[in-house]
Amino acid sequence: MFFKAKSGGVSWLIVFLGNPGPKYENTRHNAGFMTADIIEKREGFKINRLRFSSLSAICSLGGEKALLIKPQTYMNLSGNSVSSAASFYKIPPERIIVICDDMALPVGKLRIRAKGSSGGHNGLKSIIACLGTESFPRVKIGIGSPETNAGEEEVINWVIGRFSRDELRLVSAACEAAADAVALIIESGIEKAMNSFN
Repeated sequence: MFFKAKSGGVSWLIVFLGNPGPKYENTRHNAGFMTADIIEKREGFKINRLRFSSLSAICSLGGEKALLIKPQTYMNLSGNSVSSAASFYKIPPERIIVICDDMALPVGKLRIRAKGSSGGHNGLKSIIACLGTESFPRVKIGIGSPETNAGEEEVINWVIGRFSRDELRLVSAACEAAADAVALIIESGIEKAMNSFN
């Protein structure tokens, strides 16, 4: 089994970024939430306990306990949930894995990084600000980008827009791979995961 529902203390924090509510379901900015949905379907449990302003579940993965969270604060305040959960369980940044969308990557492309800047992603920006470091792993799912010279409004409309049928097929496959990547990071380390998926 990939993940197994568990209770008790945790040593990893897995963060799926997105915006809550039906209005944002299957929008580009919700690739993180889509990955969480895939894990729920695969493993037959729900990420549904409200804690740290997030929907959460505690699971066993690769012999380690992990807290899975879907922050419900909206993207720009995701760091509040992440820092609260990390502080409560005393989880260091290198054991916080963030799954999110990335406009700099082509639709459906997956990229794993051990650390780095926000790249303009407001969810990552919030997490970096609240944790005080950029040194946490992230699994990024490509959503493509609007026109090269797009202004702020066009970018906002892009990320909260929905995928075309062809895009959704590509992104769904990337989200499946992202779920596998999370397991590999915990079981075998970030370097092996980067070599396998990048």
